[in-house]
Amino acid sequence: MKVGIIGANGFIGTRLTEQLYLTRFAEVRAIVRSYTALAGLSRLKIDYRIADGFDSKALLEAFVDCEVVVHCIAGNSETILGTIEPVYSAAQKAGVQRLIYLSSAMVHGQMPAPGTNEESHLDPRQMLPFNNAKVRAEKLLLKLRKKGRVEIVILRPGIVFGPRSTWIIKFISDLLKGDAFLINDGKGICNSIYIDNLIHAIKLAISEEDIDQNTFLLKDAEQITWADLYRPLTEYFGYDFQRITNIQPPFYITEGKDLLYRIKNTKLIKSVSSPVPKNYLISNPDASLSIEHDKKKSSQWRIPAEGNPTIDLERLLLYQCDYALPWKKAYKYLNYEPVFSFIDAMQRTIAWMEFAGYESKKKPKLFQNTHTPGIRIVNDE
Repeated sequence: MKVGIIGANGFIGTRLTEQLYLTRFAEVRAIVRSYTALAGLSRLKIDYRIADGFDSKALLEAFVDCEVVVHCIAGNSETILGTIEPVYSAAQKAGVQRLIYLSSAMVHGQMPAPGTNEESHLDPRQMLPFNNAKVRAEKLLLKLRKKGRVEIVILRPGIVFGPRSTWIIKFISDLLKGDAFLINDGKGICNSIYIDNLIHAIKLAISEEDIDQNTFLLKDAEQITWADLYRPLTEYFGYDFQRITNIQPPFYITEGKDLLYRIKNTKLIKSVSSPVPKNYLISNPDASLSIEHDKKKSSQWRIPAEGNPTIDLERLLLYQCDYALPWKKAYKYLNYEPVFSFIDAMQRTIAWMEFAGYESKKKPKLFQNTHTPGIRIVNDE
């Protein structure tokens, strides 16, 4: 089988290309937009093509002889939505049998409601443009499938972490600058999936039969918190996890130069733990947020010893998640079971940190002395 990977130079695309090639699971064709994007894959003797995700003609040439194409293109809203039709059109003309689309669990929002699963309604008017673009991309793909012949399989991974992950690198960077922050001591649920567990799921989506037009939520077996994810990284550098800036609810977004929300007749706007009316939304979803804490209601507010955390809306919402997304549909139809435990995944991530040159002050005692009595394995709603 020949598998084309469009966006093969990204975090997920690179690891997928490596794993398909090194395990000889399939013949791999890396498809990237420029020759410079091949730098990270140059050590592998792989077939490759140069094609922009918006260019149907170049994509058609890139997809020739591929039985399956995996869409791993990342980018802004325009890229997410704008590459869907050219990719599907080229896949159909090239005779591709199946297109696997890497969507995101964020289509359900950063704070999914209890009971959320693959059949839940998707709102294309959420607060974050990324969510909306992924929702519209999924709907467009399924619409194209009704008129086309190429099978569609949609995967919705949660927080993808591991070596080279933005979630890991960003937290390390913030930690070293004194800019890391948590909400409610990191007790929010992190719907994580280790990169190689995701690669395992993609392999299954490539090979399993009778899964056309199916969507699958994907995560690790264990139910973890953000503290579980970040505490080992903090200990690695010999830092005190308790000294990370902690924002303890209740808190409010206040007016400022680059804020997402406009204040109406009052200094306080709306508790972030509740949905914010859309008429408060301004244009810049990546703006920093200014947080005002009501000190009369809580004595747990901690001011950072140093640094000035940038509190973005995405993490502010994610850190308050209280629902573990299910993956039983993937278990039932893909035969998906995570290959790596969360502890194994973190140990591998820390080994990569050592390889990458991050200097360790002490070996972390993984998941000891956390606020949870233990990490639970869950696969239900």
